[in-house]
Amino acid sequence: SARKSEVIEMKKHTSMNTYKQSALISYALVILAYIAVNLLQAGGSLSSSMQGQLVPICCYIVMAVSLNLVVGISGELSLGHAGFMSVGAFAGAIFCMATQDGIADPTVRLILGMLVGGVFAGIMGVIVGVPVLRLQGDYLAIVTLAFGEIIRNVLNCVYVSNDAGQLYFGFNNPSLPGKLIVNGPQGAQGLTRISTFTMGFCLIMFTLIVVLNLINSRSGRAMMALRDNRIAAESVGISVTKYKQMAFVPPAGLGGMAGPLFGMTFSTFTASKFKFDTSILVLVFVVLGGIGNIRGSVIAAALLTILPELLRSF
Repeated sequence: SARKSEVIEMKKHTSMNTYKQSALISYALVILAYIAVNLLQAGGSLSSSMQGQLVPICCYIVMAVSLNLVVGISGELSLGHAGFMSVGAFAGAIFCMATQDGIADPTVRLILGMLVGGVFAGIMGVIVGVPVLRLQGDYLAIVTLAFGEIIRNVLNCVYVSNDAGQLYFGFNNPSLPGKLIVNGPQGAQGLTRISTFTMGFCLIMFTLIVVLNLINSRSGRAMMALRDNRIAAESVGISVTKYKQMAFVPPAGLGGMAGPLFGMTFSTFTASKFKFDTSILVLVFVVLGGIGNIRGSVIAAALLTILPELLRSF
């Protein structure tokens, strides 16, 4: 019995060391890429079109890593991840524009906007997750796809204006006092472009820390147990609903945080930027990088976003 305990402890220690090494490699990869891009920018080696892609690349990396938690670790197929990003983008854009006079520092305003976007997307994840996560397989994919499309169409009918610090909301009602921030199908407009590559790098690091630590935790092992054999996991007392929600809500919140970062890169954006194609694109990043492979998601998202620009002249 003592020998068995020693063997178990040795295995745990080895597993922990392997996790730490893998996590450190992932962090180092992102940090080195950030330094390399900054050096290229300083040397004038990046074209204006490539520089314009830096923040979207960061957003797509965050989306791919967070979706991999659902698809790779939990084993569920979600096709509505862009819907959470759109909720976060509009919520964050409204906050950033409404507080423009009160919060002068654009970095602080962007950070708070990302937090607001993450909270709203996380709440939406809970609302959607309660009924949806009782489904499995193709049924779950279809319902999450429908959720993403419903959100996009609802946002096309939303109007928000700012009048002397007072926010007004309308549904299919463009006759609001003050300056419109969200103008229905024309989307969010008149935005101040405050997103930066550095903030994108910080969000990637935050996402990696959250996801990698969750995967290696007791909850992460419970998610993988449910993925591998649901009946066996339930037989030892693992709650299906609890751990499915745990695998669904944090990625929704992280996707929501990427929304304001993405949206505030432009002076205007519409809900059509977050349609079904975007969810499929993020899923392609996850599959190409390897389902369950977090580092692969980072590399795949960066390469597939850069590749069209590199092949444009060809």
